[in-house]
Amino acid sequence: MLDDASLADWCDRHLGARPARELFRCGHLSQVFAAELADGRRVVIKGRSSDPRIAGCVAVQEHLSRTGFPCPVPLTGPVELGGLTVTAETLVPGGSQLPVDGGAEPFAALLARLISCAPSAAAVPSLAPSPPWTGWDHPGARLWPDRDDRGGDLNTSPGPAWVDDAARRVRERLNACVAPVRIGHGDWESQNIRWSGSNPLAVHDWDSVIAQPEPAIVGLAAAVWPAAGAPGEAATVAQSAEFIAAYQRAADRRWSEPEVREAWAAGLWVRLFNAKKDAVDGGGPQLDRLADEVGERLALAAL
Repeated sequence: MLDDASLADWCDRHLGARPARELFRCGHLSQVFAAELADGRRVVIKGRSSDPRIAGCVAVQEHLSRTGFPCPVPLTGPVELGGLTVTAETLVPGGSQLPVDGGAEPFAALLARLISCAPSAAAVPSLAPSPPWTGWDHPGARLWPDRDDRGGDLNTSPGPAWVDDAARRVRERLNACVAPVRIGHGDWESQNIRWSGSNPLAVHDWDSVIAQPEPAIVGLAAAVWPAAGAPGEAATVAQSAEFIAAYQRAADRRWSEPEVREAWAAGLWVRLFNAKKDAVDGGGPQLDRLADEVGERLALAAL
């Protein structure tokens, strides 16, 4: 954990001023501390378990901020502190979530803008391994990544058989994909995007940057985009189909049938990952919801 003294010293050393006032603290996968510094700047400091891929994430965020993409501006590169990787960025206040009942179009168009503005994967430090909920491409021999986002090992909990079987088919399909790798955002949920009216104000959670084929990035987003922060939220099959179609319009390119199927397969991975975690916990809304949809999603992925 980052204590107040360590945070103050870190800000003084890397930002040139100490915190004068705490604005908020929160955290899920990261510790997040927002402060007004003594010189008046408002910043957000993030600490998370040491992870070399954060250097690539910050590089992507910095590149996008220079293009005018709506995101906080990084103020430091990653710095190791007490076993944590710590970074700082500008605080972007205000904004609200965009109601999802208006449809997928603005969410898909913003993702298309991100992917088109992002640097090439070769131009930034490695983004491997992908976060586990997007990690069908993990290098291990076992079905699931060695560590999930909570630090557990999903491979040690057998079943449900339909979850593991579907995940195995998804992984085999996507590992055979030879499409060019693009950079995108691997946690494209409504709760991570703030809007000012109908205009995007800021996309957050840049630790979730990924380098994967474009259909996979879009499929992952299509499976979760309406999630606003409540347990079990995800896209319906119809909402996923709407997002995939809206993205193609925004990118001004009609996909081939195999690309559409790859998008459906990738979206199924994140839903299966969340369902597997629910199963480990003895059940939950993601598991229940996917049980009603898995057959249709498998069919759309031609699995």
